[in-house]
Amino acid sequence: MMNDMDTHDGLLKPGERIDELQRNNYRIIQNTEKFCFGMDAVLLTGFAKVLPGETVLDLGTGTGIIPILLEAKTQGKHFYGLEIQKESADMARRSVILNKLEDKIDIVEGDIKEASKIFGTASFDVVTCNPPYMNHNHGIVNPDSAKAIARHEILCTLEDILREAAGVLKPNGRLYMVHRPFRLVDIINTCSKYKLEAKKMKFVYPYIDKEPNMVLIECVKGGGRNLTISAPLIVYKEPGVYTDEILEVYGFWRAGQAPSWNHKKGR
Repeated sequence: MMNDMDTHDGLLKPGERIDELQRNNYRIIQNTEKFCFGMDAVLLTGFAKVLPGETVLDLGTGTGIIPILLEAKTQGKHFYGLEIQKESADMARRSVILNKLEDKIDIVEGDIKEASKIFGTASFDVVTCNPPYMNHNHGIVNPDSAKAIARHEILCTLEDILREAAGVLKPNGRLYMVHRPFRLVDIINTCSKYKLEAKKMKFVYPYIDKEPNMVLIECVKGGGRNLTISAPLIVYKEPGVYTDEILEVYGFWRAGQAPSWNHKKGR
């Protein structure tokens, strides 16, 4: 993590910091008082498959963590991030500049509900999304607006996201999403409504003897109805000690080494 005195030619604003991403020497600008990416976003970039030459859209990109990591991990042709919050989109754009990725990543300020109008239908091979997990029936809404929007379906609903994902995907295009297991019935039903058929799921468990608290989902536009459940992903061997698979996803190859920065998301 860089200190506040290192402004990187004016890319940092008050209250912001730069965190290392352990991939290609990439870094990201974050504001811990507003919004920081979480493990869910990182795990999604380890689960999503982007083939050489494919174009990718990240819906609700926040500060751009998913496009930046996917650019580092894959041979995709071009990556786009759509974000409605002006401050987050601005941080994402500055992170793109920081990493000299202007020719590979575009950050677009706009509404997920208008994605197919902004980009056009059947425009992308892959769509990714780390959406708000809670609807109006779940949880207490955070008084901080940025965190509330990240956590609750305030500016868009699950149906908005899946409708627009289906709209911008090419035939047989793939949607990769991370969500909470308690929303699975809603997710599967709504995906089917928009011809997004779930093809693969991977459940994420905090510990081997606990219930899963995340699920990673791959859907194919117009795909057949055969679903594969992948081997589970366990986050911790014991309190404070990540499993080797988590270390690999993060890019920490030496077993037992943990990230040196706080990656808690405003959810």
